Amino acid sequence: MKPIMVGIDGSPAAIAAGLWGADEAISRGVPVRLLAVMKLTHPSTDEYARDLSHAEKALREARSAIEAARKTVTVETDILRGPAGPLLVEASSDAEMICVGSVGIGRYARSILGSTATELAEKAHCPVAVLRTDAEQAPPDINWIVVRMTDEPDSDVVVQYAVAEAKLRRAPMLVLGGAPEGLGDHADGEFERRVQDWRRRHPEVRVYPITTRDAIAGFLAANDERVQLAVIGGAEADQLARLVGPHGHPLFRHPECSVLVVR
Repeated sequence: MKPIMVGIDGSPAAIAAGLWGADEAISRGVPVRLLAVMKLTHPSTDEYARDLSHAEKALREARSAIEAARKTVTVETDILRGPAGPLLVEASSDAEMICVGSVGIGRYARSILGSTATELAEKAHCPVAVLRTDAEQAPPDINWIVVRMTDEPDSDVVVQYAVAEAKLRRAPMLVLGGAPEGLGDHADGEFERRVQDWRRRHPEVRVYPITTRDAIAGFLAANDERVQLAVIGGAEADQLARLVGPHGHPLFRHPECSVLVVR
């Protein structure tokens, strides 16, 4: 009964992560645990009080958002003290999944993605969901979940997570697959057979195969399909910064795309 853990820092991205995590917890029948992070040391009691107040307020707001959405789930909260990245990586060993907003955890994130989100994607002991939303856009009619089918040993596990998310989110699924080297860009039949097998096992999921050698990040860079979630394996975590890129950047075409890194 490992919980779904969510890093909370008071940002809108963290609220989105909390709501996402609540859905994941409900689907598994486990609690959702909201985690805020404070610095380990403070130069004064006033600074400590401000840091603690911020953490408590962030947790209250996340819990209230889950309750306002009428999500029937047990909500636990905790405040960790120390560097956010290592603390959440350690906590992930006792989690079914850990969810964070793409802007990072804590008030001191230094990159467009967030140093904590990056560290979790690379080092966590469980699947990691890095969530982003584009609040200015209305929900699209089609909002894909995309996964790449490969010959790697963990490919079926990654695809299974994508199928589970497609069911949970009631979304259609794009499955990317490549033809072997030397056969050009045309399918060799094996990819289609594997896709048909997944369709037979999960007829309630709308699955659409696309033959391409591109990794997911490259495919999305070249196409305009509205994607809500890209599901990748741990070995593909280096694609994360390309998938969850800078909001509003002219070269970034999928501002609502979140990423699930499967381990």
